Amino acid sequence: MARLRRDHFIDLRPLTTSPAFRRLWIGSTLAGLGGQLTIVAIMLHVYELTNDTFAVSMVAVAGLLPMIVAGLYGGMLADAFDRRTVALIAATVTWGSTLLLAVLAWGHLETVWWLYALSVVNSAANSIVMATRAAITPRLIPRDQLPAAAALQGITMGIMVMVGPAAAGILVALTGYQWTYTIDVVLMLSLFFGLWKLPRILPEGETVRPGIRSLVDGWQFLRRAKNIRLQYLLDIVAMTFGNPLALFPAIGAVLLGGGPITTGILTAAVAVGAFCSSLFSGPVGRVRHHGLGIERAILVYGGAIAAFGLVLLAAQFGVAAPAAVDANNPNTTLIVLAAAMLAISGAADNISAIYRSTMMQSAVPDAMRGRLQGIFIVVVAGGPRIGALYVGVLATFTSLWFPPLLGGFIVIGLVALLVSRNPRFRAYDAENPVP
Repeated sequence: MARLRRDHFIDLRPLTTSPAFRRLWIGSTLAGLGGQLTIVAIMLHVYELTNDTFAVSMVAVAGLLPMIVAGLYGGMLADAFDRRTVALIAATVTWGSTLLLAVLAWGHLETVWWLYALSVVNSAANSIVMATRAAITPRLIPRDQLPAAAALQGITMGIMVMVGPAAAGILVALTGYQWTYTIDVVLMLSLFFGLWKLPRILPEGETVRPGIRSLVDGWQFLRRAKNIRLQYLLDIVAMTFGNPLALFPAIGAVLLGGGPITTGILTAAVAVGAFCSSLFSGPVGRVRHHGLGIERAILVYGGAIAAFGLVLLAAQFGVAAPAAVDANNPNTTLIVLAAAMLAISGAADNISAIYRSTMMQSAVPDAMRGRLQGIFIVVVAGGPRIGALYVGVLATFTSLWFPPLLGGFIVIGLVALLVSRNPRFRAYDAENPVP
């Protein structure tokens, strides 16, 4: 029985068998937590300087295109040069932009435009770090440990999303922006340690210098790689129609009550689900048919989002509600149910991410990994933003409950249709990875 319980917990072999991976994971986790501090602090800082929520939203919008371009170019760099050097240079730029933020804050010289500019630099450089680090991972551990490595990344993301925003708010309130940025500067040093101790990691196979030809080669490979292409498409479907994050502030203010506290609970619920699914991800690593695993995980994701919409519909009709739902009188019962559905969605999305990451890192040739990771960053960055547009427009013309309810069913229908038309995806075998 004890053996069964242990087998259900996350597989820690990547941390115990590869010191290089362990150092990189610890460094990435601490640096990612620090990065969350800076992201939230910049948004709070912009609001303090402008008192304008539109100006805050422009922090994310301004960084989108540079992040996409940097991700694509960073992928080309990772497929042409020593990946350790590429990651170190990009990390240095990220660290330098954060250091300048801290210096400006300590000198009381910060302006909105400085905050915009440095957040763009930070986002772009970090995209290169992410694309390069993902291409490095398969060179540090055996292929059979890639699902465990992806699950550990889920732990990292869970910690970042659960702890980062709350810690940033507390730090800004208690110590100010200066110390918040400075703490990120210190935490990022751990990433340098993880990268510095790596050996040289040159791409295996034919290399192409960054440029149009390199990008075209990557796109042509993706056209032939039907399994990889389909997992990108499935992720776009899930994030476009099943991502109600932009509705959370209005849900907390109007529908469920509780105001910002409810918004925080709903946001944290997604991260809690992802964290727990990674923590108990032992059985995930023993599944061979990753395409089938992706399909089932996204179907569960769509079902959870649709159920979240049903909870909101119940709130619309006043089920279990106090006499007046507002910031001081929340509908506690439905908030708990909504958080539970979102936790399930976060867990399902993380399971899908584990399989997608493993497929990417094992089926894609080493000489192409950087470029495919760069394209993946475009998918990950673009999907949620399209999703925010979908829920925002639809909620404006209907009700808050309608976009997630409809979107969940759209996710289920489109995923079932797309996978049924690509039987090779369901048959994908991790023992014989075919892109």
